[in-house]
Amino acid sequence: MKNSIFINTEEKRIWNLLHYERKFWEQGIFNIAGIDEAGRGPLAGPVVAAAVIFPQDIYISGINDSKKLSPKQREKLYNKITKSAISVQTGIVDEKEIDRINIYQATLKAMRIAISKLNKYPDHLLIDGLTLPDKCYKQTGIKGGDRYCFSIASASIVAKVTRDRIMIDYNRKFPEYNFASNKGYCTKEHVEAIKKYGRCDIHRESFTVKGWNAGEERI
Repeated sequence: MKNSIFINTEEKRIWNLLHYERKFWEQGIFNIAGIDEAGRGPLAGPVVAAAVIFPQDIYISGINDSKKLSPKQREKLYNKITKSAISVQTGIVDEKEIDRINIYQATLKAMRIAISKLNKYPDHLLIDGLTLPDKCYKQTGIKGGDRYCFSIASASIVAKVTRDRIMIDYNRKFPEYNFASNKGYCTKEHVEAIKKYGRCDIHRESFTVKGWNAGEERI
């Protein structure tokens, strides 16, 4: 896209989303990896991080924060991202490891796994909301990055779609919790299922629900 010629408002929106990437590309820094995660808050299942590196001529209409997209839109964009990117990778840390090291450390671990699998060593990381404590990467944390940065928004879509697919698979094994719908999050229906059936193998033992009555099983 030309920076002064936009056919429509969507082209202009995507151009603005690429602000961070262009800043580095203009400095001759090309392998910019957007990083985001899905699944920090649920009561069950893994946390998933994604890392995405795009070429400079990238344009994918519709890229946005994954939370603002429907499942159908995310699936469609996921396919476009994986076809258009220089490299796309995910890191998955399961509920047992989350319980062992806590969700924050598990999120960092998932991000490190995704980054380590990229087929290009990233020259710079753009990360949603935080930075890795690792000193080996040049990086920028962007608050609300999944709303304001193209690469991070794309990573949020990849992470969300990957995790949703995992939870849909788990639903076949544990249908009573309706993971295909709630994806492990703390919905009323999910909490009622735990009260009725107890926790299953993929529930996070270290997570609790506010207001859980004393004497009942800790969720």
